[in-house]
Amino acid sequence: MDTYIENLNWRYATKKFDKKKKIDSENLENILKSIQLSASSYGMQPYEVLVIEDLEVRKQLLPAAWNQSQITDASHLIVFASLTSISEAHVNAYLDNISKIREIHIENLNGFKDMLANTVLKQSAADQKIWAEKQAYIALGNLLSAAANFKTDTCPMEGFDAEKFDEILGLKEKGLSTAVIATIGYRSEEDVAQHAKKVRKNKEQLFHLI
Repeated sequence: MDTYIENLNWRYATKKFDKKKKIDSENLENILKSIQLSASSYGMQPYEVLVIEDLEVRKQLLPAAWNQSQITDASHLIVFASLTSISEAHVNAYLDNISKIREIHIENLNGFKDMLANTVLKQSAADQKIWAEKQAYIALGNLLSAAANFKTDTCPMEGFDAEKFDEILGLKEKGLSTAVIATIGYRSEEDVAQHAKKVRKNKEQLFHLI
């Protein structure tokens, strides 16, 4: 536990990555597994995750991310693409997956199906999109925490043009939209941000025990 907290203290939003250092396949697999295991509302995971190593693709995305060097300098770019709306087909696919994995007859999930129909499916498309984006942010948090534990650097990023990302990556036709992105890799020794003291609210300001 002490090591975990130490690793969270070690983590920071990396501003300059070492271009020469790449994440090996085992480390990348562990990081992706942490995203896969992330919590989400109802367990639906209303998003998909693009893992972009191809430098040419990242060069295309660079202007749409305000030319922030992390996009091309990091080992990989992670794009969390959330569903723009949730349909009955999405719910049915999720229930089929539960039935298969847990070896439950699909009829036994009718109560859960009714609950999803009366909650998620009753939302407007705009509210569904917001809800899906929130779930993607939970997965981002899991990525940041897990990567720190594997001593891998990250930079969560909201500074990008989602519409341009969607266009370049062909997401719109898939019913997806870029919610948030993160770059992962290893910090450059030249990144002065790594030496700054971490600034957070103190316990008294942040926590209220009731």
